[in-house]
Amino acid sequence: MPALTIKNIPDDLYKELKFVAGQHHRSINSEVIVCLKHSLFPKKVSSEDMLNSIQALRSQLQPNNINEEEIDEAINNGRA
Repeated sequence: MPALTIKNIPDDLYKELKFVAGQHHRSINSEVIVCLKHSLFPKKVSSEDMLNSIQALRSQLQPNNINEEEIDEAINNGRA
């Protein structure tokens, strides 16, 4: 299996990587591999799943019934 050496890692990046690896009970090496996999091979979402997600979000929205008069009033107030 190939090996990879990463040089000049900023301290803040290394500390965060070490922290996240600890949270996931992984070594730093394993956490780097997982991060690379997630960024290089993102989870593909089917169009059906995306549509279901959008519909679920849309059903949570409250309807905002604005009439023509209120729109005109807002436009006119914006011009003042």
